Amino acid sequence: MIYDLSLQKKSAMQEPFDIEIGPVNYSVFPEGNDSYTIFKDGREYIQIQKDTSSIWLKMDYKTELPIFEEDEEVNAIGQAIEKYVPEEEDEDEEEL
Repeated sequence: MIYDLSLQKKSAMQEPFDIEIGPVNYSVFPEGNDSYTIFKDGREYIQIQKDTSSIWLKMDYKTELPIFEEDEEVNAIGQAIEKYVPEEEDEDEEEL
């Protein structure tokens, strides 16, 4: 039997997380292939995808195609996603 360890590693890195931009909190749900579903105020807000190293695109909900308009909020969310560093779980806490 063959095990694909890359899938295990990828799924471990694909946990949802929260980011904060100014006074606004966003929940980020990774979808794979540099795509993310973003929640704001507890509701699904937008879907975004990384285009280039500094450009992020909003996705159209109906067609699921990128909207090629520069959007400052989308780029700010994308930059915060890139800067996000997951918190390492403390092994001592797991044992308690």
